[in-house]
Amino acid sequence: MTELSEEARELLQARNMAHVATLMADGSPQVSPVWISVEGDRLAIFSTQENLKIRNLRRDGRVGISVCDEHNPYRSVIIRGRVVDELEGPEAIAIMDRMSNRYVGADFPVRSAIVSLIEPDRVRIQDLPIEHPTGG
Repeated sequence: MTELSEEARELLQARNMAHVATLMADGSPQVSPVWISVEGDRLAIFSTQENLKIRNLRRDGRVGISVCDEHNPYRSVIIRGRVVDELEGPEAIAIMDRMSNRYVGADFPVRSAIVSLIEPDRVRIQDLPIEHPTGG
């Protein structure tokens, strides 16, 4: 397991969306936009049902994750890791609600969750010297 730097934690604990790549049964990638949180030294994502992402992770726990700074998309953290635990019940709902409150300011409306806990194996910060234009 690789430790998360302060810069990585900052990006992961902000209101930035994550994109999680899982592996289909045939080895092809599947990408899902998700909310993400840091739970101790692990990352957490959730699903409200056994969807494709959860089925993929149960079969092969390897993941790729990218998170871009919502204010500067040229600053990001890129992570490779693996799912090491899955939570359901009150513990999962508590994690889901913490994420929901951070992202949208309220508890998540669905009252069940499957939380996947991920240990990072590789963590890389990318901060390109490009200024993101504003306006249209």
